[in-house]
Amino acid sequence: MSGDQAWLAILGIGEDGVEGLSSPARARLGAAAAVFGGARHLALAAPLIRGEAIAWPERLKTAIPAILARRGEPIAVLVSGDPFYFGLGSLLAEQVPMAEMQIIPAPSAFSLACARLGWSRQRVTTLSFCGRPLAALIPQLQPRTRALALSADATTPGKVAALLSARGFGPSRVHVLEALGGPRERVRETTAEAFALDDVGPLNLVALEFEARPGAVVIPRAAGLADDLFAHDGQISKREARALALAALAPRRGEVLWDIGAGAGSVAIEWLLADPANAAIAIEADPARAGRIRVNAENLGVPGLVVVAGHAPAALAGLPRPDAVFIGGGARTPGMIAAAWAALSSGGRLVAHAVAIETEMALMAARAELGGRMTRIGVERLEPLGRLHGFRPAMRVTQWVAEKP
Repeated sequence: MSGDQAWLAILGIGEDGVEGLSSPARARLGAAAAVFGGARHLALAAPLIRGEAIAWPERLKTAIPAILARRGEPIAVLVSGDPFYFGLGSLLAEQVPMAEMQIIPAPSAFSLACARLGWSRQRVTTLSFCGRPLAALIPQLQPRTRALALSADATTPGKVAALLSARGFGPSRVHVLEALGGPRERVRETTAEAFALDDVGPLNLVALEFEARPGAVVIPRAAGLADDLFAHDGQISKREARALALAALAPRRGEVLWDIGAGAGSVAIEWLLADPANAAIAIEADPARAGRIRVNAENLGVPGLVVVAGHAPAALAGLPRPDAVFIGGGARTPGMIAAAWAALSSGGRLVAHAVAIETEMALMAARAELGGRMTRIGVERLEPLGRLHGFRPAMRVTQWVAEKP
């Protein structure tokens, strides 16, 4: 089908309503037998709607069957701005072939915000807090950088300001941009620590210019975070060994990690920090440690980390197939390495660490069967010796790395 023949039109609309729509968008809207959209969108487009106006249910996904049931009729769907930028377009594209759709976007709120502030769009991080946790902002707290975030409601800017202040980013500039592109547009600026706006409209986004005070919590972009960034009881892969583990695991965008015997969850958390599209599952038998992993994931800005409290290898059953597996504890448990190896797809990486001789022997046996390489990691740290200082060696870690053919 051509664009004119496609039965489903997805139309971006801004706060300027029908005045901002192109001629093709106006034509599709007026010819639609039914128009789906939020109550606000339907009100904005009301002057051109000739067919049935259907407001979204509380859960957007439940509206898709109603749209599909009218396949073949001229149907229009109204969304904010760009349908494929934190929009509904991608959900509909999973159900409807592109040849059956005509997409006519409008400027996104992010584009409008950059236009108002004079910011370079390609240099700004973008996020959405609509149905997503504020903790996702934490990894983006990098001094002298900028971010744009869609707000969930009128309370979001204040919550963002409180988060910034609590993490030592109180001097950061906070721009609150409301109803962009429409007659009620308003742009205001303050700082996180001085935030006192109590009349923010529900349709808004926040633009952030990050500035940190001395001692602010900044998450580095390299592997091997400081151990004291994690709450732990001593069961943690120390930063030097962890950095080498992440290098061997070789995170790639969109991949899934199993962190078995996760302890503090440090390897899984750093895997997620490597790319926001990554996923990780931390498997930990100790309930207290499993709870601590969840706290660490929230504090370090990766609340999407899945924690499975259970004993591996039994706890591995039914989990999503991994692209990489790290065994930080329990490698000598019968069936552990075999279960992890069997779960990996071709090209998957398995990395295991051992401190005890018995575990090291299990890794050597695995290497004899499956191949791979072994490395012994030795670290010495400077410590006081009375009034003097000396290097005290930490326990050595044996690392086994294998890639599945």
